[in-house]
Amino acid sequence: MSEINVTPFVDVMLVLLIVFMVAAPLLTVGVPVKLPKTAANPLPTEQREPVTVNVDLDGQIFLQGDPVAPADLNDRLAAIASERGSDERVFLRADRGVGYGRVMEVMGTLNAGGFGNIGLVTDPGGQAPEQTEN
Repeated sequence: MSEINVTPFVDVMLVLLIVFMVAAPLLTVGVPVKLPKTAANPLPTEQREPVTVNVDLDGQIFLQGDPVAPADLNDRLAAIASERGSDERVFLRADRGVGYGRVMEVMGTLNAGGFGNIGLVTDPGGQAPEQTEN
């Protein structure tokens, strides 16, 4: 018989195809995110200093290391937002002894000043909260 029987070969190839079709989605590793579609320019080679707002233990506010009166903070933030853009990330650092309400006031002022991307800065290596049994 001079003909080649390809039926077993086709069966094996179909099984391999199904195996790879099932396994391929499992090979992607990462966090699923929906990225925006933009025609963005490449990142500049010179990185700008990030916008930082600090709140010390006494509740005094510092913008980029300079003390700022709470009444002037909104105007200064609006000037930075017009210069850098409102999508700029702002890092908020607050002393652990500062009240929650004071930190929320500063965050509200940041939001009113045109910044919606606010990152709270913490020190790494803290303790995890203890779990209680019910």
